[in-house]
Amino acid sequence: MSRPFALQTVLELMRRRSDEATLSLARLLAAERDARQKLDMLLQYRDEYSARFRQAAQDGLGQPAWRNYQDFLDRLDEVIEQQTQAVGRQQADTAAGQAEWQNRRNRLQAFDTLSARHRASEERLEFRLEQKTQDEFAARSCDDAHES
Repeated sequence: MSRPFALQTVLELMRRRSDEATLSLARLLAAERDARQKLDMLLQYRDEYSARFRQAAQDGLGQPAWRNYQDFLDRLDEVIEQQTQAVGRQQADTAAGQAEWQNRRNRLQAFDTLSARHRASEERLEFRLEQKTQDEFAARSCDDAHES
């Protein structure tokens, strides 16, 4: 009978941690994608609003309307800057999550390798024991045949 892998509990813990890191990385990637999409939407909206402003200016625009357009564009630029910073933070979080995922994956692979070596060692031991038993049985059969 083969001996159990002494580090089986640690291996299972490493598997759980690796799975958790994978899920966490998926969430981080989704959040980064969402932040980028929001930024892209804001940039597109700014371009469209700027085009409307230019068209309105060409058509003749009073001072209050001009100021309203400019104020709105200024606020939009602030929001775009904030979202750009949010994307940068999200990218940093994603990079850290990828590093953590890679670290946990590497540790899991190390314990998987140890487990595989243990199984191979146990299989070799079982094979040798089985071979020894068969050799002893064959030797007895030969002895019994010579005695008869």
